[in-house]
Amino acid sequence: MKNSPPNRPIGSREDLLICLRAGARPREDWGIGLETEKLVLDAETGEAASYPRIRDLLSRMEGTAGWQGIYDGTSLIGLQGKRSSVTLEPGGQLELSGRFCCDMHCNCRDLLRYVNQINEIAPQLGLCMVGFGIQPFTPLQKIDWLPKKRYGVMGPYMLKTGDMGQRMMKQTAGTQVNLDYLDEADCIRKLRVLQWLTPVFYALFANSPLLDGEDSGFLAVRGEIWSRTDNDRCGLIPAFMQEGASLDDYVDYALETPVYFLQRGDRLINLTDKRVTFHDFIEQGAAGEVACLDDWDLHLSTLFPEVRLRPQLELRTADSLPPDLALAVAALVKGLFYDEVALERTEDLLAGLNPEERLTLYRDSWSLGLKARFGNQNLLDLTRELVAEARRGLQRQYQQGHNADDEAEFLDPLQPILTSGKTLAEQVLAGWQGSQQQKFEHLLRLCAYTFSARQ
Repeated sequence: MKNSPPNRPIGSREDLLICLRAGARPREDWGIGLETEKLVLDAETGEAASYPRIRDLLSRMEGTAGWQGIYDGTSLIGLQGKRSSVTLEPGGQLELSGRFCCDMHCNCRDLLRYVNQINEIAPQLGLCMVGFGIQPFTPLQKIDWLPKKRYGVMGPYMLKTGDMGQRMMKQTAGTQVNLDYLDEADCIRKLRVLQWLTPVFYALFANSPLLDGEDSGFLAVRGEIWSRTDNDRCGLIPAFMQEGASLDDYVDYALETPVYFLQRGDRLINLTDKRVTFHDFIEQGAAGEVACLDDWDLHLSTLFPEVRLRPQLELRTADSLPPDLALAVAALVKGLFYDEVALERTEDLLAGLNPEERLTLYRDSWSLGLKARFGNQNLLDLTRELVAEARRGLQRQYQQGHNADDEAEFLDPLQPILTSGKTLAEQVLAGWQGSQQQKFEHLLRLCAYTFSARQ
């Protein structure tokens, strides 16, 4: 939070609101951030790679292309670049938090450089990268925990809050888009519409149909897994499903969520055995500590709703995908949310459902994908309209001088899905037969971490 106040004890509710408002930017400064997770697999078997093998990959990248190592104690757990970073998720999933870019062409160049580098090094170590939302074969118990202190707190706690939290941490991978807003009203409006759109993003980008190598019964099993992880901090935020919400509602949501831990220097203070909400922490303190602004920032990073505010808006819904489809997620968001005409049209298309209907659609999107019903049509019909509107929105942004080049081409990888109605998940399931080797080769044809992997 570069624009947040310096660390000091929290004195009032206004301090918390200031941290959230820090994400507001004038229109000319808006950009898009793309965060792409992918699975690191053994190139021969498709099984999850161990941490030592992934560490070797990071070690070979360290010191090249501006990457500097990030360590937790003596363990190499990531890389920091000038404008982007590479981090590891709990089960060794590799994430690029890409450069904050003013246009999609910049996002593409940034991602391409990264893809080329990891695809040059990974084969030397017998590894490959796959843009897929769930480990294809390796069961939970056989996946190493990343040696990072915070996971030593989160992992055991998730056994108390649901039956799939550790699956979420070690077996799943997703795609995240970070976007800007003008002011509080614009922030709340976009947060609401993003939540309305989560079924579309689950359905269109469904790419996690398996569980321990078998058909899970879901096209986006990540949605089901997240719903069974921790109801205090995951899913949709009810206050933002309808008009009338404010940043105060987000503060309330965060205040009533239990705190995982505090960080004091290199030391983590585990609070999960006490179930201390952040409100309790402010009022009463915890473990002899007083609540500070850095604690609030850290706490916000441990909330996992579909749309998170920290202080940019973060859409966390889409499964892990091959690079060209990951870029399409960002292009769809940019087309719909950075053009007023497109945003108004999106609101109109999504209006009319009551909260219960929205929740039903949300859950149906995980299993039915684009076949889920939306009023008198299905999600495929709605999605075709939204992608067309996003294309027009991107073209208008170019015509109005917000971008140096037209970005509509980044939606082109969606066309085969929109034409056939078959999600990537359904394509995976259609060929999921034969030996493990045959299944893995089929998965690589569809989801290998290269551009245009399906061609």
